Amino acid sequence: MHFSTPALWATSAACASAYSATGRTFAVNHFYGKGPLVEGRMDPIINPGVPSSHVHAVQGGSNFALTMADDQALDSNCTSSLVKNDKSNYWTPKLYFHAQNGSFIDVPMFYMNVYYFFEATTDKITAFQPGHRMVVGNPSLRTPPATGGLSITDLSDGAPQPVQWTCPRMNTAEPLYPTDSDGLHGVGIQDPGNAGAGVGFPDQDCDGYASPLRADIHFPSCYDPSQGLDAYKTNMQFPTNGNCPEGWEHKPHLFYEVYWNTPLFANEWTPGQGNQPFVLANGDPTGYSLHADFIIDNCNAGDSGMDKCPGLIGGLNDPSTSCNIPSAVDEQISGVLDKLPGNNPLGQWGVPVAEVAPAPATVVASHSASGSVGSTSSAAAKPSTAETVGSSSTATSVASPAVVAETASVQPLPLSSAVDAAGAAPTAPPAAAGGSNTLVTSYVSQTSVIWTTVTKPGAAPASTPGSSSSVAAGWSYHGCYSDSLGNGNRALSGIEFADIGNHEVTNTKCVAYCEAAGYSMAGTEYGGQCFCGNELSGSKAVDESQCNMTCEGGATETCGGSLTLSVYSKSGSTKRRSRHLHQHVRGVST
Repeated sequence: MHFSTPALWATSAACASAYSATGRTFAVNHFYGKGPLVEGRMDPIINPGVPSSHVHAVQGGSNFALTMADDQALDSNCTSSLVKNDKSNYWTPKLYFHAQNGSFIDVPMFYMNVYYFFEATTDKITAFQPGHRMVVGNPSLRTPPATGGLSITDLSDGAPQPVQWTCPRMNTAEPLYPTDSDGLHGVGIQDPGNAGAGVGFPDQDCDGYASPLRADIHFPSCYDPSQGLDAYKTNMQFPTNGNCPEGWEHKPHLFYEVYWNTPLFANEWTPGQGNQPFVLANGDPTGYSLHADFIIDNCNAGDSGMDKCPGLIGGLNDPSTSCNIPSAVDEQISGVLDKLPGNNPLGQWGVPVAEVAPAPATVVASHSASGSVGSTSSAAAKPSTAETVGSSSTATSVASPAVVAETASVQPLPLSSAVDAAGAAPTAPPAAAGGSNTLVTSYVSQTSVIWTTVTKPGAAPASTPGSSSSVAAGWSYHGCYSDSLGNGNRALSGIEFADIGNHEVTNTKCVAYCEAAGYSMAGTEYGGQCFCGNELSGSKAVDESQCNMTCEGGATETCGGSLTLSVYSKSGSTKRRSRHLHQHVRGVST
């Protein structure tokens, strides 16, 4: 599970401190509309700026993008949350059905709930800070936990086990998992305390009324401020006996329920045979690698839902409308596929896999902060074409950045005929203008939106960075440096996202802009961003290979990379104004 974006909605003071030392309370966040906000290979935490390794189903604010600044979601024009001011984003891996002929067919998300538990504790529970990033789970896991099928969310009970699968059924005569299952041979392990849940996929049909196969995901609630908000691998842990370690901050306990419309496939497999046909988008047939991402503020309204919070600011969305955006990655992710999107071969039970590198793909569209919620009768915000959830249609190039105000409702797949005809590979979607390597991403500050086109791999620079050639008189190249989003700060913060012009960024233009503004340092990033400043804050030199994106305004220049800056400084001023940079360029004349 991951966690990113800011705490993005407000409630009354009566909702702000709903916890006690003796009992647990909670609030439920509901979603509305036609399908998730978006589905696609997008993960701005683990794979910022590029397609992620596998497909996610995303809920929340419409400014979700390949790269997310800490305050970006605040400018979302609409949200798939029923609460208008909840513009946070929540995402989990998409689920697929693996047919007997080898094809993969997407399973539509049925619906999703997010709970905010205020556990019994003597700690003070505080809200999440903007920009908090958190990761739980292991996408490479294909083996059951040593603790078996139990759900464990307090360290006093043993090693944490934060993910389970729940399978409501009309008929429970057969056990949910084989009683002798070791979790390594086609089916998971029963939770000894819950006959309806366990770890790993079960081998029974989940046909409960309005409640099919469900992913249950817990986030830890203890935050170590010394680690920082962006240390998503190490900054959180589960409490011990309800409390956090001294010096740590106690946050609400987040819990996802994600329901998948598995009954659509009930006639395509035989339950109770010690195996099952579903697979996560990362190629996991076991379900052990379940993970998710999130960010938000909170209130306590009991089981009535957050939409019933007293004093709710902003009101509710009209549930007859829908907030949807097109996926930034141009590839087929729904319908009948001959392979899973991205570089994701089907894994094996009991065989952990190495982390899969994201496969290249064309990113065809971004959405701006000016999108809107649309009703089922409105077509004003539609792109030229958009993916239809639950059908075999393919996302194609979108003419301009826009929020999709609606998508077609989820329809049951004509599964038998689709599977029978699935022997041939699906038709590849058309490439976006500019070639198959064109990436379009968005970067947002409080006051501006900058659309960038990044070509990767791009043409090699005409000259080696750092050579005698200079982008401007008196300026020189000093190397590739890390950028930082910790606490919302950037390495060069004098001017963030300098307005050079859409698709016009080059090192020469960035340096000229920063010099005219009175700064002694300039840096380019992601092929299309320009930053200015007088020192590098919280940055360090990195290998030159990490600055690998061609400048969108000039194919002979390299403009940084993913969270890395191509840094230039004005000769004679570096020592005086940027001790951070000087420490990393010893031996370079300034």
